[in-house]
Amino acid sequence: MKTYDTLAAVDLGSNSFRLEVARVAGDQLYPLDALKETVRLAGGLTDDKLLDEATQERALNCLHRFGERLRGLSPEAIRCVGTSALRVAKNADLFIPKAEIALGHPIEIVAGREEARLIYLGVAHSLPASPDKRLVVDIGGGSTEFIIGHGLKPHERESLHMGCVNFSRRFFASGVTDKAALKAAEVAARVEVERIAREFSKGNWQQAVGSSGTARALREILEQNGWSERGITADGLAQLRTQFIRAGNLDTLELAGLSRDRRPVIAGGFAIMAGLFAELDIEQMDVAETAMREGILYDLLGRFHKQDMREVTVDEFMRRYHIDAQQAARVKRVSVKLLAAAGRGTENDERFLDWAARLHEIGLSVSHGSYHRHSGYILQNADMPGFSRSDQARLALLARAQRGALIKLPESGADVVALSDNDRLLVWLLRQAVILCRSRAEPRLPEVKVEAGGKRFRLTLPEGWLERRPLTRRALEEEAVHWQAVGLKYAFA
Repeated sequence: MKTYDTLAAVDLGSNSFRLEVARVAGDQLYPLDALKETVRLAGGLTDDKLLDEATQERALNCLHRFGERLRGLSPEAIRCVGTSALRVAKNADLFIPKAEIALGHPIEIVAGREEARLIYLGVAHSLPASPDKRLVVDIGGGSTEFIIGHGLKPHERESLHMGCVNFSRRFFASGVTDKAALKAAEVAARVEVERIAREFSKGNWQQAVGSSGTARALREILEQNGWSERGITADGLAQLRTQFIRAGNLDTLELAGLSRDRRPVIAGGFAIMAGLFAELDIEQMDVAETAMREGILYDLLGRFHKQDMREVTVDEFMRRYHIDAQQAARVKRVSVKLLAAAGRGTENDERFLDWAARLHEIGLSVSHGSYHRHSGYILQNADMPGFSRSDQARLALLARAQRGALIKLPESGADVVALSDNDRLLVWLLRQAVILCRSRAEPRLPEVKVEAGGKRFRLTLPEGWLERRPLTRRALEEEAVHWQAVGLKYAFA
């Protein structure tokens, strides 16, 4: 795989959008440039969970500016990730295409636990080596991630739907920071954290580390006001609570270390931090200078250095679901051979075809009947470290489409016709490989020709090969009927 000397990450957070550019030197990254804009995406969500027009416009303007900085970089060396607010927004499917045009690059939406993994990866690379287990907490604009890990490896990951923006809107919309408002917010945070307290409370780790804006803002306030010698402490938070109550309103709150940009969401962030400190019995928390954007960069670097987390996940799923490795390897070899014969597809297409071939029988662990449907469901909904939601959706499509009537996919036959040419090709290739390997023995295909152009496919097998395999011929005849049923042409010889 090609390597790059410069990588870039775009983190579309629920409070701020960030862009980080870094230089690659071996297995290390060195920052070259960083941009940050406070967009407050979560603040633009209506009660119906729709991103309002003003927030969309603000976000698109920011992405236009980020897009200018990314010009000249290789598209493969850039990764753009959306988080909580885009997971929640019901009109994200309408906003994302506009955002991708503004930025000039595709945007991935990651699940909460995948966000947690990327956060830990970014934080762990900035901390000194230690034999201790670490709890990493990241209070974002729309969600809070909790990770326990050792070294560079996370062990426990969780994401809760509470962030400094949505908590500030919910409990401090009028700016009032009296005792009742603070208590209500802290209790709400404790109720959320209570669900994960058993796995994440003190005793499961030796060091607590905070990351991102809320943690850094609270550290600055506590240290500059003399309420903490290092990082965030329970005693320091108690003194800060007193200052909130004494001021009574954010407009009259005067604190050293509190920036103008952070003021509107500081009360919500404080309430979450105070709540989790109490519920997890934390006394002191160090604060990292790195967060998810650095994790995105290191994850991207790993993909180029043959340390792709997605490969690790596929291997783990093969073990966990007791997949027949020999059959998976046969289907993989044949499908990749067919792709090469077609003379189409990108390196990324080949990668997804490889993964789909290795995981296509994952549903057999649930039931033999309609196992392809179970395979699709698992790949769509499982926690798959390294994969974005769109990655999982693509794998699920391939697994679900590996056999049976195409007209039932997943809603109607029109979905197959409406697929991109590349996705339709991958569906066709995997289906042929599954048929050719049906006997669960090596099909021995020394030569094969593939013609694939848009909505027309033709498979030419070695002379005499089908005559010796009447069952395979019958299966290919049925396959041709399935494609014709959705208005696509397929022939074989």
